Formats: sequence, C-alpha cells, structure tokens
Amino acid sequence: MEHKPSNVVLTRAAAEALRSEFIGWQCRLRQLAARQEGGRPSSGMRPRVTTTIGDELAAAVTVLISEADPDDTTKQLRYQVLKTQDPNERYDKALEFLQGGYFQYPARFSDVLTALFAAGSEVAARLLGQGHCVLEFKQFGQGYRIPCAVTRLPSAHPRHQATYWHNRLFNENLPPAVEVLAFTPDWAHAATT
Repeated sequence: MEHKPSNVVLTRAAAEALRSEFIGWQCRLRQLAARQEGGRPSSGMRPRVTTTIGDELAAAVTVLISEADPDDTTKQLRYQVLKTQDPNERYDKALEFLQGGYFQYPARFSDVLTALFAAGSEVAARLLGQGHCVLEFKQFGQGYRIPCAVTRLPSAHPRHQATYWHNRLFNENLPPAVEVLAFTPDWAHAATT
C-alpha cells in the first residue's frame, strides 16, 4: 500500500484493524523464522528506527512481541534456561517451543514491543532521550510505519523479564545487567507502507 502522510489519523476501528493485522503478521513471521530459519530474527522483526522527523537512530533493532500476560511463558523460558548448561539442548528446546503453538493465537499478544540493549547502550539512551520514535518494518513486500512512545522497563516488570529470558535462551552469555525498552504504538498515526 501507499505510504500515508503523517497527518492522517485513523479512526478507532481502522487503528484496531491495523493493530490486529500487524500482530498477526508478526506472529506469522516469528513462527516462520522458528520453523525455517533456526529462530534467527528476520528483517520483519528488525525495524529501522527513526526520530519522528525521520532522522535514523538505528538501521535495525530486534524487537520482541509477548503475550498480554507473559508470566507463565516467562516461567517456562526461565526454567528451560536454568534446566541445562548445554547450549545446544537449550537452543533445541527454545526452537521446539517457538515452532509449536506459541504464535498460533495472535489475540493473546500485546501490541507493546520490547527490545533488549546492553547496559549503557548509546542507542537506548538516544531513544529514551527522544521519548518517541518511529519503527519501520518491512518483509515480503509488506511494511508498517509505527510511531511509538519509548520507555525503560524496570527489571521486575513482566515484559522486561519476558524479554530477558527469551534472549537468554539464545545467548547464554547475556549479562544480568541489560536495558529493556518498551515501544508502545500510536495506532491512530500508524500506516502500512
């Protein structure tokens, strides 16, 4: 679809439809990556990040989606990480979980995206300094331009924990001190591209 000007404001129904479409698309991309690409993030999971006026903050940042209530899944991910010291076994269990039914029901997922950054990350600091950004997603000829509010999640926050343990499944050397940022979409000003 054609890129809509930034002054277009979607109706509540149109914004909700776009939100649902995007979350469904994200679930499909993630399931496909788990089943065919060994869980490696695809381009549709790594949006370009710009300021609201279009200045690039990062060429690509890997973002995660999580369930509206991620506590049970986080406990399962944490258990899998701590269960074994064998990174191959951990990786296989992570893929088995993500290849199964986890992404089958998009309605279970929140539209708040998260990303993990190293402690002291310059990109994270710039995003927090701005307070807002635009995430530009593209894959398979489909794209979304989503303005978002950016906030830091405290380590005890359920989405921080979900993001940390998801990433820890794939990176055994992940330090405990990380920054997790939340990106809360402004669907009324989002668009397909």
